[in-house]
Amino acid sequence: MILSMTGFGKAEKVYNNKKITAEVKSLNSKQLDFGVRTPACHRAIEMQLRNLVSAALMRGKIDLLVYCEPIEGAPSGTINLPMLKQYKAQIEEMAEQLGLPQPSDWYATLLRMPDALKTDAKATEADEQELDVVKEVVTLATEQLIAFRRQEGARLAAFFEEKIAAIQALLDEVPRYEEPRIHKIKGRILDALAKIKEVDYDKNRFEQELIYYIEKLDITEEKIRLQNHLKYFLETMHGEEPGQGKKLGFISQEIGREVNTMGSKANQADLQNLVVRMKDHLEQIKEQVLNVL
Repeated sequence: MILSMTGFGKAEKVYNNKKITAEVKSLNSKQLDFGVRTPACHRAIEMQLRNLVSAALMRGKIDLLVYCEPIEGAPSGTINLPMLKQYKAQIEEMAEQLGLPQPSDWYATLLRMPDALKTDAKATEADEQELDVVKEVVTLATEQLIAFRRQEGARLAAFFEEKIAAIQALLDEVPRYEEPRIHKIKGRILDALAKIKEVDYDKNRFEQELIYYIEKLDITEEKIRLQNHLKYFLETMHGEEPGQGKKLGFISQEIGREVNTMGSKANQADLQNLVVRMKDHLEQIKEQVLNVL
């Protein structure tokens, strides 16, 4: 089953009065393009997180974001009393020397001063258990993204099956126009010769050249190869191992090569119309194959 490269996953967990959240986003890309942002206290395991997510997602433009928030009601800092005492004394001295009134609202004035609140350094540091929680949350977010990719992959598979079936139906119509096409080509050549007066030619040699010319317009091999490519596309798409996107891209190129050759050999309006319709379906396949992992 194919997977899409596009996806999003989010997970969160509370630990030690913190809500730890991980978000993973993936878009299509030819290679693995990884970006990660984590709090400073989690930088020690940033490489581990990168390897964990990369191994699971394989390819795509991936962004990992990990952030922490204090849960509601949890203290995020304490009032820095020694600092506020110094500020108050300095303000009172300034008011006395400059002849200014003292603040009417000391609370608002002092709490707006720099370093009015101080954080506990130990509270901001991450212990081993917290780092394990971060890994767990990132793993859960990655699993959600993979589930999203699987869902989008099923949608893409249905789309590809529909388009391959459409090309197959057009290929099945080709024999209707092949025999009449040969008769028309032969008739046009004979009519052209008949219009040229007083021309003598070797009819046996003419038949040989005509057969050679018609053989060059034969599309039997192209039909067989196209049939095989359509079958191989479906087999690859339904393979067990993930990561078929590049292979499906190569197969679609081969399908296009056979369709183009049929078009160049067609030499008949109805047959060329079938080829144009095949190309239309194939272009839609190529656009969506870029999103396959």
